[in-house]
Formats: sequence, C-alpha cells, structure tokens
Amino acid sequence: MLDIQYIRDHPKTVRRAVTSKNLNPKVVDNLLDIDQKRRQLIAQVEDLRSQRNQLNQQLKQKQTPKLITQSKSLKSKLQDLEPQLNQLEKSFQDLLLQIPNLPLKDVPIGKDSSNNKQVRTWGEKPTLNFEPKNHIELGTSLGLFDLERGAKVAGFRGYYLTGDGVRLSLAIMLYALDKLSGKGFNLVMPPIINRRSAFINSGHFPWGESETYRLAQDETDPDNDYFLAGTAEVPLVSLYANEIFSEKDLPIKMVGFSPCYRREIGNYGKDTKGIFRVHEFLKAEQVIICKNDLEESLQWHEKLLSYAEEILQDLGLHYRVMLMCTGDMGEPQAKKYDIETWMPGRQDYGETASDSIMTDFQSRRANIRYQAADGTLKFAHMLNNTAAPSTRLLIAILENYQQADGTVKVPAPLVPYVGKDLLHRED
Repeated sequence: MLDIQYIRDHPKTVRRAVTSKNLNPKVVDNLLDIDQKRRQLIAQVEDLRSQRNQLNQQLKQKQTPKLITQSKSLKSKLQDLEPQLNQLEKSFQDLLLQIPNLPLKDVPIGKDSSNNKQVRTWGEKPTLNFEPKNHIELGTSLGLFDLERGAKVAGFRGYYLTGDGVRLSLAIMLYALDKLSGKGFNLVMPPIINRRSAFINSGHFPWGESETYRLAQDETDPDNDYFLAGTAEVPLVSLYANEIFSEKDLPIKMVGFSPCYRREIGNYGKDTKGIFRVHEFLKAEQVIICKNDLEESLQWHEKLLSYAEEILQDLGLHYRVMLMCTGDMGEPQAKKYDIETWMPGRQDYGETASDSIMTDFQSRRANIRYQAADGTLKFAHMLNNTAAPSTRLLIAILENYQQADGTVKVPAPLVPYVGKDLLHRED
C-alpha cells in the first residue's frame, strides 16, 4: 500500500505507475476524489463532536431548553453524517488497496513478457545424442507419477507422485531448506489456510482473488473468508503483522516450506499436460524484513537471487535471469527478477524462481514497523524469493539428466537425500 500523502503529492507519478502495470489510471483520480470528500467530512464531524462535547459540559452545569435543543440538533446531524463518513472510509480503503506499488527506475517499461530483459545466463544446454523425452514420458515410464489417475481423482491438472518421484521431490525441498538454513534463514512451516487479511497484507488481494481457492464454509468464520494460500509468502508476510521491532532486530530472514494451492484461472489453456502448471505443489519461499533503506533492499534482492542461482548451479541446471518489465512483474512488486530454467522436453525455458523487492508496500498493509536508531518509527522493507518449486525443478532434473536408455541420473547433491544415483523402473 502506498502512503496516501505521497499519492496526493505525486498523482502524475502514481498514474504513470498504474498505467505501466496495465491497470486503469482512473483509480488514482477516484481515490483522490473520495479522499477529498472524506477529509472534508472528517472536519465537519470532528467540529460537530467538539461542539457537542462543549455542550455536554454546559449541560452538566445547567440544563436549559435551549441547550437541550442544541444538543439534540447536534446529535441528529452526527447521526446523519457518521454513516456517510463510514461509507467514505470504506470506499477510500477499497480504492487505496487498488493502487499498485511503484516500479523502481531501472525496471523496463512494457506490457508483457516480450518486454522483459535478459540479465545473464549460466551453464549450457545439455547435449543429448538421442531424441529427448519430455517429463511426462520419463515420469510415466519410470513410475514417478501417475497423471491419468490423478485426473480421475482430482480433475484437471491433478497428479500423483509415486516411488522415486516422491523421493526426488522431497530431496529437492530438503536440499534447498538445508542450503538456506545454512545461510541464516529460519525454517518455518506456516499455516496455508489463511484469513482474507493475510492476502491483503501480502498484496495478493484484491488483484489475485480469482486465482485463489476459497473455503466454502468454516464454522469459526461467519463471513467464510478463509482461503488457501498459493505461496508461503502470504502467511510469512503476516507473521509479524501489527508488531514493532527494534532496528537491531533486523533483518529477519525466513524460509517457508509449504504446500501451495492455485486455481490457475488466468492461465486456462496453458501447459495443460504434465506437472509444469498444477493446482497444488510444494515450495520453499524466502521472505526478508529489513530496514527502510532502498540500498539495503537492493543488496538483499541480489543476495536472494544469488541463493536461488546457487541451488540451480549446484544441480547443474542451465538457466537465465530475466528482469521483469512493469506489465509482467505484478502489482505489489517494485522490482522483480525471474529465473527461467532450461527444460529440453519443452525446448524452452520455464520459470522456476521469482525474486522481488516490495519496499514498504506490504509492511504498510500488515502494519510492520521498527524503531530506527534515531527513535522514529518506520515501516520496514520486505522482499521475497522462490527458493525451490517442487514440480518445476522435478521437470528440469528429469529432462536434463535423462539417459539414452530412459533412466535418469540423480544430481550429485541430491543423491544422499534420494538414496540412489540413478532412477530406473522398479516393477
């Protein structure tokens, strides 16, 4: 969430940012219009309340017909204006939540992925002296997953992981968690059934609500406002909501391990086969809370990226780093890198990590502050990064490490977790 005073002072800048993220800039004008009416009404209500308080003091001393009439008149006016103010406050908050974060200056302006910029690549595409299979063929022949029965039970995009498919998937997760724990990140297994407020705090709502599974009924919530999170980022952002830290306590570094649930409504018709785009998967997600200092945030942004790159380099997977343009980066992000890993079966790169600076956009929503060294209270900066998505790295490993005889080598760092160095059919 942006500071309303900043929006008042820099409406043109905010309109440009909204437009650059493919949103309607009229939301800025609507917000400022409501804000002006709201402030005028606040002044009227506060004046009437002040008059009524003064009048009540007089009535304590002496009750006269004139004072009683004036008191009733003020009460009537307040009863008329306060509901109007409440409605304006609601409209104001709703519109404020529709304003996206401002992109940083080095973010390319563009409408879609065609405007993203390649920053660098690492490694080489594997040389396969045979016709490579895709992950569907490999996984099926090796008994690593069952898509047909997955669809029968869970519907479209459903799947079962089986045998070594389970072992390899968990190996990826455990390796990533061990790697990041060794870099000082606290391991967290967060709740994935979250209140609406958590999705608002992280910036996934209002824009991503249609992509989110909502619980139909919950006896603890009469509004039925619980949802399934598509990333551990959602609960991790709200872990410290409404709390105040000391500057010396920062940064706070967390890596969440959780199942993730996504409706994929916006991607209907894309990647309809296999496990590249599914409704549920496991993921390790990093979240950092740090000082409200852009230079420090930029340093953490690069560090988070390097951690994700290190995992891929350890696994020997060729990838490229992309700087996302304004129209492809998401509403809450100020700057975002994607890592796309080479997948021979697709003959293309596939996204396996997203690394984002949120500045104080999330902390303002979640009300996460810290007391700076000079005694002032500041909203913290927040960042997040995908350390390892289970299914997509599973695809990359299967397709890049396949052998001519249909077996798949296990990357050396994962062998201790899997318990073998070669995947083959076990009948």
